[in-house]
Amino acid sequence: MCTYKESKAWDRNTTWAVRFFITIVSISILSTIYNRCTQNNANEKQNEWLTVFALDKNWKWIFDIKYTNDDVRTVHGIRFLNAVMLLLSHKSMAMFFNPYNNRTEMSESLGRPWTVIGRAASLYTDPFLLVSGMLTAYSLFGRLKKGQPVRLKNEYISRLIRIVPPLAALILFCTYVLPIVDSGPQWNLVVGHHATICKQHWWRNLLFIHNYFGFSEMCLTHTHHLGIDTELFAVAPIIILLLWKWPRNGFIALLTVCGLGTAARYYTTVVNELSNYIYFGTNIKRLFRTADYMYSFPPMRSTVYIMGIFLGYILRMYPKVKLSNTQLRLGWFAALACVVASVLGPAPMGDINYKYNSTHAAIYAAFAPIAWCLFFCWIVFVSHNGYKNRITRFFSWRYYQISTKLSYAIYLTQFPIYFYNVGRRRHAHHYYNFVSAICDTNEYLCIFAASVILTLLFDAPFQNMKKLLLKRSRNATSKSNSSNESNLNSETLADIKLTKSLLHSHGD
Repeated sequence: MCTYKESKAWDRNTTWAVRFFITIVSISILSTIYNRCTQNNANEKQNEWLTVFALDKNWKWIFDIKYTNDDVRTVHGIRFLNAVMLLLSHKSMAMFFNPYNNRTEMSESLGRPWTVIGRAASLYTDPFLLVSGMLTAYSLFGRLKKGQPVRLKNEYISRLIRIVPPLAALILFCTYVLPIVDSGPQWNLVVGHHATICKQHWWRNLLFIHNYFGFSEMCLTHTHHLGIDTELFAVAPIIILLLWKWPRNGFIALLTVCGLGTAARYYTTVVNELSNYIYFGTNIKRLFRTADYMYSFPPMRSTVYIMGIFLGYILRMYPKVKLSNTQLRLGWFAALACVVASVLGPAPMGDINYKYNSTHAAIYAAFAPIAWCLFFCWIVFVSHNGYKNRITRFFSWRYYQISTKLSYAIYLTQFPIYFYNVGRRRHAHHYYNFVSAICDTNEYLCIFAASVILTLLFDAPFQNMKKLLLKRSRNATSKSNSSNESNLNSETLADIKLTKSLLHSHGD
């Protein structure tokens, strides 16, 4: 598995990949120059298409923290909290690839119940599904309520323009560019191996079906969540229209689906002896089996997404719900109880002496995601209805919007950077404590810098294109409607004149 650095000619695909990234950087620089020149020249009208890649324009967009009137503010804080927890959990996973000269001591020190926070990595992805379902429902129900048309083709195209370019750029970089950047004792294990898989199966990721082919054969395994979210988004409009036309039957049907999904998670965990929770002594085979049978299978993860659709429906259809002080206290008590149950409940499973129990694992897999997401549902609900306290103010902090704009890029870039540092490490470390091992400031700064670069070069520009395309589509529609109205008016006048002439000729 060991590699050594050697100077050899790039293959054809690597050459074209490097040329592609150089071209994107060059276009961004030229777009920035054009944007600067036209901004200072009041006599010249700026072409918006030539500024989509402008670095200064996209930089301002990232750090713009203005709220819109229709914004659900606490969503940004919820995303930030779970993104940080996920970042730390993923770092703890990558940490175990590193060589330690006191590895046994490290393993024993981490065999404590308090490590539940790092072991429950699967829990921190569920709120992203919740938020995705909620925002989709909140947007579509808002349009339906105003009588505006919902064009599903535009919704799907808009989403693809948003998520495909950064993902494609990352796959191209990790497949052909990253492998030639460095070398090391574990380079082939964590970088070369994934590059080989991506050369064969990259197309699955771009079709968002890669989560069905198993973790062991998945290009960029950390992007499985993107496939789940996209597949659930594809069926979300049908669910939303069902709720809109038949609210009662729709609620009953969706609650039934939630119940079946919860029961399926419980049953599958017991029958196949799975474990969504990384307990002390778990083996890689069991983790992969859990990922393949449950964690990356959309129907098993649909419960929290449907909870998000319910929440979006309630926020739109019942915008001003009045709660008494007693109801608020009971609500907060239940919400905090859900947090304790979902996070601290499985703490004994983190003990070094814990023996696997399929019932424990099934209860955790079935109910922990629901309990964890109910807490955030309550925060969004009370905050949106005007009930403020320290918790809702914390999640509504306006600067979380920056993390929201970077969250997709952070999600994409964290594992390649973790793997890069693991693969190039050439000496053993001494483990002192969990905090010092996981709080690698330089690594987090690299993730932030890589996320900003990916957002500036791919995410923001294609969002700008999306806005221009939708704007042109709306203008074309409005022109078509106005022309139809004018044609209708001219036809109506002609009919009136013809009717008058006919009536006059008949003497009536």
